[in-house]
Amino acid sequence: MGSLCLVLVLLQLSWSLSSSVPPSSHLCLPHQRDALLHFKTTISVDCGFVDPSPKIDIESWNKSIDCCSWKGVKCDHVTGHVINIDLSHSCVVGSLFANNSLFQLQNLQWLDLSANDLVGSLLENTSSLFHFHRLKRLNLANNNFDGDISTELLSRLRFDGQGFDMLARNLTKLRNLVLEFVDLSDVALTSFLNLSSSLEHLNLSWCQLHGEFPTQVFQLPNLKILDLRGNENLRGYLPNTNWSSGLELLNLSNCGFRGSIPSSFGNLTQIISIDLYGNLLGGQIPDVFGNLRKLTSLRFSSCSLSGPLPITIFNLTKITLLDLSNNHLEGPLPNQVTELQFLEELELYDNFISGGVPSWLFTLPSLLQLDLSYNKLVGPIDRIQKPSSIQEVDMSYNNISGSIPYSIFDLGNLTLLDLSSNNLSGVIKSDMLSNLTTLEVLDVSSNSLLSLSTSGNDVNYSFPRLTTVNFSGCSVRQFPNFFQTSKLQHLYLSNNMISGGISKREAEGWEGLLSLDLSHNFLTALEQFPGKNLVFLNLHSNLLQGAILSTCLNPQIPILKELSVIIFSKNKLTGNIPSSICNFSSLNVLDLSKNSLSGTIPDCLGNLSFLKLMDLHVNNFYGEIPSSICNLSSLNVLDLSKNSLSGTVPDSFVNGKLSYIFLNDNQLEGLVPPSSANCTSLEILNLGNNKLTDRFPHWLASLPSLQVLILRFNRFYGSLRHSIASSNFSSLQIIDLSGNKFTGTLPTSFFRNLRAMKNKPRERPSDSSVMLDDNNYYQISVNVTTKKLELELTKVVGIFVSMDLSNNKFFGQIPKEVGQLISLHMLNFSHNNFTGPIPTSFGNLVSLESLDLSSNKLSGRIPSQMTKLTFLEVLNLSKNNFVGPIPHGNQFNTFDNDSYSSNIGLCGPPLSKQCITHWGGRTACTIVGET
Repeated sequence: MGSLCLVLVLLQLSWSLSSSVPPSSHLCLPHQRDALLHFKTTISVDCGFVDPSPKIDIESWNKSIDCCSWKGVKCDHVTGHVINIDLSHSCVVGSLFANNSLFQLQNLQWLDLSANDLVGSLLENTSSLFHFHRLKRLNLANNNFDGDISTELLSRLRFDGQGFDMLARNLTKLRNLVLEFVDLSDVALTSFLNLSSSLEHLNLSWCQLHGEFPTQVFQLPNLKILDLRGNENLRGYLPNTNWSSGLELLNLSNCGFRGSIPSSFGNLTQIISIDLYGNLLGGQIPDVFGNLRKLTSLRFSSCSLSGPLPITIFNLTKITLLDLSNNHLEGPLPNQVTELQFLEELELYDNFISGGVPSWLFTLPSLLQLDLSYNKLVGPIDRIQKPSSIQEVDMSYNNISGSIPYSIFDLGNLTLLDLSSNNLSGVIKSDMLSNLTTLEVLDVSSNSLLSLSTSGNDVNYSFPRLTTVNFSGCSVRQFPNFFQTSKLQHLYLSNNMISGGISKREAEGWEGLLSLDLSHNFLTALEQFPGKNLVFLNLHSNLLQGAILSTCLNPQIPILKELSVIIFSKNKLTGNIPSSICNFSSLNVLDLSKNSLSGTIPDCLGNLSFLKLMDLHVNNFYGEIPSSICNLSSLNVLDLSKNSLSGTVPDSFVNGKLSYIFLNDNQLEGLVPPSSANCTSLEILNLGNNKLTDRFPHWLASLPSLQVLILRFNRFYGSLRHSIASSNFSSLQIIDLSGNKFTGTLPTSFFRNLRAMKNKPRERPSDSSVMLDDNNYYQISVNVTTKKLELELTKVVGIFVSMDLSNNKFFGQIPKEVGQLISLHMLNFSHNNFTGPIPTSFGNLVSLESLDLSSNKLSGRIPSQMTKLTFLEVLNLSKNNFVGPIPHGNQFNTFDNDSYSSNIGLCGPPLSKQCITHWGGRTACTIVGET
């Protein structure tokens, strides 16, 4: 609620300040006329308290006259609905009850009842005001309303700049102004300079404010509460002096305040809560908190603060929440702290805090949550003398070493313990965990020297609330026994040394499992399918062999009906894919890649309507690609590459969600179907190493997100000029047309439109991955040839930019526009019929690592500008007609003879031919001869 504590209420909410309401020529609707006449009976007219002549004489309203012609009433000229009512300065006396017939006029856009004698609580009527869905202007100023204004009403309305300025100037005794969620985007921030000095509570949160916020507002003498959170485009600075000394709450979270935190914070002795989360503040946190004895909540997270932790923060006797996370704070934690007796939540994650882990962290009597993850903590964890009632501990992603002290397992109220990604060692035994009866999540993953006890006595312990266990990346050699008596839902044991198989004995106690990750182990058999309700199963990179799919993926077993993620990739499986797999109606992910499976791909896979990812690459499948697959409306990734598939590419692509298509390295023939243009989300299309015969598929330019296009080693032919000269491949980062029969000259306009190749390389490349569930991602990889090697890139977007047009029949000069593609890492134009010089603009290709122009008919000198290519590792200019001296300097001093062989006109190092200069001209003439 927003209490104004006034008899004056102003809500001036319109783009227009005019109060005149012209009459309408439309006939009034009877039910609206009756509503107005009924409203007339609920009020009276008395001009004794103001001007004796009312602006609008409501007594003149009568049934014999069309209501659209009544003074103060305007109707829509098309529908006849009453849209405007202006009874301002009309001597109206009475109140607006919730059942007033006025609220039946639901098309009302303008209601002005200002300067009358209306009384009562406005709050009682605000719910009825919600019937005015089209209301643009509401003016209730200069009446005698009292009580509160509902913020729900305010959030539906919008202030214009002049209306708010009037409010700020006129409310001279205003104490509380709460406009949370009100649209104030049109309000000039200078209007806040006119706010009353009596103001105690100002809430402008989530109001779409933008611009520079006046520092003077922080200095209003009586201000106790200032809440500006959620105005992301609001800038400003915190004042260095003259804060309102009585300030109790300051919330500027999710704004854009800059500068530093002033030391004047130390003068806010009445402050209870400070929240500066998510601003653009920098510098050190001043160590001035010693006098803030009333402070209970302090949040400086997600800024850019640096420097050491201020010691006085740890002396705040009433603090319950301390959040300094996601900054650049450094230095050690204090060795001893005794003051934080009421602290419930300590968040220091994602900083550079170093030193050891002091035991006082676990002995604070009120502490419930401790998060020190993503720091630089080292050494062993100190022994805990007096365990507290702490519930959540996260110290993941540090450099903590040594064994886990037994005392940490005495924290009997723990629900979450995350020690993952450290250097912990030793063995975790069941008796160590026996006191943690409330534990729900245990994560000790990525501690390569940490192992689990597999003693038979471990089954004597149970963990009734334990749902998630993560021992991935440890030294586990056998399935742990002591979790078989728990109610586990998620078990992660990937990247360990577990061998053998999953038998009935190992699978006991896993009936409640939803997720099981055993990838990167040494499993050889799957005798018993684990769990009864399994949703996620990952057995990637094991030693599974034989035709186990027909037995373990039997949908007649009711326990497998909910299975949605199956990952059996990189094993030694043989046999066919059983058609019974198509009965898994909930299947989202099917990854059987890198096995020795054979046979045809079941056509019924096209019935899996929820399937998002199908990866069958590197197997021995043959026959045609089922056309039904193209109808999967949820499919995002289709990878059937490196098989023996034949026939044509299906011509029924209708899926707008397909982002990645890999059909490369098969025996596919025919055309590239134009229906693929329906895949408007397509980012990668790899059709390389097939037998496709077609002209360049020009319609690919209509795909706005296409980043990788690989058509290498097919039978494509013809000129590119008419196909792509006017195309707009603005997102393209990798294009490989090598090993085809393309001919003609290269169109210059094509290179002008390659915007992603012309932009500066991204500083922080992102992964190309697809989320499988909350904890797992599927990495997208692309094979490219660079630096004479074929590489599998698992990080494509933003990290590698290449163009390969080699082994074709292109001719003519290389366009100088190629030199604008400054993000290129690899460029290969070899084995064509290009003539003319290398454009000097190649000196702009500052990111280039590999350049191959060999086996062409290029001539002229090697441009000296190319010595600026300081990242160039591979250069091949052999088998051309270049002449003159080889440039020297930078990377050109590292290339050997092979880079320049079969260019009889070249001379100078590293070749054994010297360059001899004529003296007869300004430009040196080079004569080449044996040394």
